[in-house]
Amino acid sequence: MYEEFKIMKKNIYSILRGKFLVSDDSFKNWRIIIWISFLAIIMIASSHSADQKVYEIARLKNEVKELRSAFVDGRSKLMRLKMESSIIKKVADKGIVISEIPPKKIKVKAQD
Repeated sequence: MYEEFKIMKKNIYSILRGKFLVSDDSFKNWRIIIWISFLAIIMIASSHSADQKVYEIARLKNEVKELRSAFVDGRSKLMRLKMESSIIKKVADKGIVISEIPPKKIKVKAQD
C-alpha cells in the first residue's frame, strides 16, 4: 500500500513538473494538447456566437413588441378619425354641414 502511494506521488509530481512535455515521447503529448486547445477555441467561439444570437433574438422581440404597440395605437387613432362625429367636427370649420335630406339610391337601367 505504501509503495502504491509512493508511485502515485511520483506520478503526480512528474505531471506537475511537466516532465510529460519534455520527455522523449513528448511529441505525442504536444499533439494532444494542441488538439484539445484547438477544440477549446472552437467551443468558446461557438458559445460566443450562440450568446450573440440570443441577444439579437431578445432585441428583435423587444422591437416587435414596440412595433405591435405602435400599430395598435395607430389603428385606434385611425378608428377615432373615421368616426362620423369626428369627420363632422373637422369639416365644420370649412362650413360644410351634414345634409338634412337622406341620400337616395340612383338606379340605372341597362340599355340593350
